Amino acid sequence: MFVLGLTGSLGMGKSATAKMFAEEGVPVHDADVAVHRLYETEAAPLIEAAFPGTTAGGKVDRDKLAQQVLGDTVAIKKLEAIVHPLVRRAEALFLEDAARKGAPVAVLDIPLLFETGGEKRCDAVVVVSAPSDVQRARAFERPGMTERKFTAILTKQMPDTDKRARADFVVDTSKGFDAARAQVRDILARVATMAKRRK
Repeated sequence: MFVLGLTGSLGMGKSATAKMFAEEGVPVHDADVAVHRLYETEAAPLIEAAFPGTTAGGKVDRDKLAQQVLGDTVAIKKLEAIVHPLVRRAEALFLEDAARKGAPVAVLDIPLLFETGGEKRCDAVVVVSAPSDVQRARAFERPGMTERKFTAILTKQMPDTDKRARADFVVDTSKGFDAARAQVRDILARVATMAKRRK
């Protein structure tokens, strides 16, 4: 099975692109969805122990957690040490299941793919991109987005130019859904003949 990494900075259209892969019949593992699920289950007591007062009713309160960790690299590293191994376990189970079902390609949708060394677990990487003015406009359409939050998120993410330079494929989402969908189909046609390179 060919494992395709999918990444892209805030507001680039990564979620919409992941949905396009799913619509083509490709199983997609969304790391963010996995984190949300963990915040409501097994990660909650671990996060409460590390960051007291960040859970309510046995679930992580993302706003309270953000107040404690945003902009604090030590706190973020502490949080990642709890969450990343659990997400990796969920990812491994997903890949086993996709392979068992005979999927020729599976997508790992990971926002911080390069930042966490996740590209080593992939055979090729797709970076979703758009011009910076488009990115900014999309980001500020999100509820609760502020200048501080926008800057903090971008600071944590590798610059788009660096991601594009390291990508095997780039999907430009600034030209509309149909153009992006055509790019997704082209990528799937091309990976069908590519060699796997996972370690």
